[in-house]
Amino acid sequence: MAGGSFHPTGVAKERAEQYQGRVTPYVIIACIVAAVGGSLFGYDIGISGGVTSMDGFLEKFFHTVYEKKQHAHENNYCKFNDQGLATFTSSLYFAGLVSTLVASPITRIYGRKMSIITGGISFLIGATLNASAQDLAMLLIGRIMLGFGIGFGNQAVPLYLSEMAPSKIRGALNIMFQLATTLGIFTANMINYGTSKLEPWGWRLSLGLAAVPATLMTVGGLLVPETPNSLIERGKTEEGRRVLEKIRGTENVTAELQDIIDASEFAKAIEHPFRNILERRNRPQLVMAFFMPTFQILTGINSILFYAPVLFQSMGFGRNASLYSSALTGAVLCGSTFISIATVDRLGRRALLISGGIQMVVCQVIVAIILGVKFGDEGELSKAYSVIVVIVICLFVVAFGWSWGPLGWTVPSEIFPLETRSAGQSITVAVNLFFTFVIAQSFLSLLCGLKYGIFLFFASWITIMTIFVYYFLPETKGVPIEEMILLWRKHWFWKKIVPEVEIDESYSRTNHGMDGDGA
Repeated sequence: MAGGSFHPTGVAKERAEQYQGRVTPYVIIACIVAAVGGSLFGYDIGISGGVTSMDGFLEKFFHTVYEKKQHAHENNYCKFNDQGLATFTSSLYFAGLVSTLVASPITRIYGRKMSIITGGISFLIGATLNASAQDLAMLLIGRIMLGFGIGFGNQAVPLYLSEMAPSKIRGALNIMFQLATTLGIFTANMINYGTSKLEPWGWRLSLGLAAVPATLMTVGGLLVPETPNSLIERGKTEEGRRVLEKIRGTENVTAELQDIIDASEFAKAIEHPFRNILERRNRPQLVMAFFMPTFQILTGINSILFYAPVLFQSMGFGRNASLYSSALTGAVLCGSTFISIATVDRLGRRALLISGGIQMVVCQVIVAIILGVKFGDEGELSKAYSVIVVIVICLFVVAFGWSWGPLGWTVPSEIFPLETRSAGQSITVAVNLFFTFVIAQSFLSLLCGLKYGIFLFFASWITIMTIFVYYFLPETKGVPIEEMILLWRKHWFWKKIVPEVEIDESYSRTNHGMDGDGA
């Protein structure tokens, strides 16, 4: 899933203990802006599946799918298979992928506020176009504008949040962004449940209500202050200090201000971060930046969230029952994120990822067996088996919510050294959106071709990623970011890839440079 966390600066350990300040109203406002940004992404994930199962929407834009749906004896797994319908869902994520690459330099050059505002306006335009769409072209243009909004929002909002938050609550706030995404999904599912009763125009209300959080995000972006980090990075040091004093509620911000200045100067010294990230000493982090977001999508969670109503209807649930069931999965996903917030710093990342992976595999296999044995191409599940399927899918969603949901973003954001952290996060976001696009575009065809085997397909990938975590991901719990690079030297496999002397030299150079700056 899209959304995420980002640690934009490295702080000298000895000065971090000198930080002063408290949680001020400005930080709370920043959290609200971040939450709205996450809700935009979550709202679209939740709303898409419900809309694509509504008769009024299908009859107007995808009449062939509508006709298939009316045939009681049509192959259950193929009744929604249509590349145009898949394009409606996936076009947003491809646009988001492109706009994320565009947003990166804009966020750096013009500031975080500019990208937040741009994202909100783009999403607002997209919601308006979708709600008033008269043909498929207008509908897809609206989706592309929504994608631009999400691309800018996912680039800027987590960065803004990390830079505004006091260091002592930064970790919790990062996962709160994921929580906001799940709240958006749940809200969208509940709205779909209500608007499904307003045929044939209820889908317009579902799509149009996205304008509400988009407006809040745009107005919020106009009202909140720019981050001190962005101001200092753009040469506005005195203004950055004034903002820092205001958001921390104290004039004693010398230590934190010096860390921001040092980190900004150190980052500016790296001319080609994307070239640096390809060096051998950064190979483990690069591998994680690619595989963690890839595996997050290949759990199959987005397929369930995108197409939950379609999926449940394919299993024989009635229209209202399918929307209600998808609303239930949205609520479960939201609630399960609290498990991660409560346990991630006590049990560690590996424990949550591995236990979540095992539970997800078991759930996928159970659903596949029930559908394979009791369902078939043209039948319907009995009430008892339908209830079992919903329960097992909810257990799958719970496991994702405490493991790969938040940690698929958290782990990549915390393992990179300062000089490649921005480039690493860009790669993580781009990979996530790319595979989100691929799965969204291909899921309906896969469901038609593999039938119940689609669950075994995702179960196989979850097995692979669980083994990957067990053997190749070191535990990052409690490790300071500036010491994270030393983990690879101690790991049984990565120490063969990254020579010890190379890590030591890099780490020494980084520390000596920061010590010198802070002297």
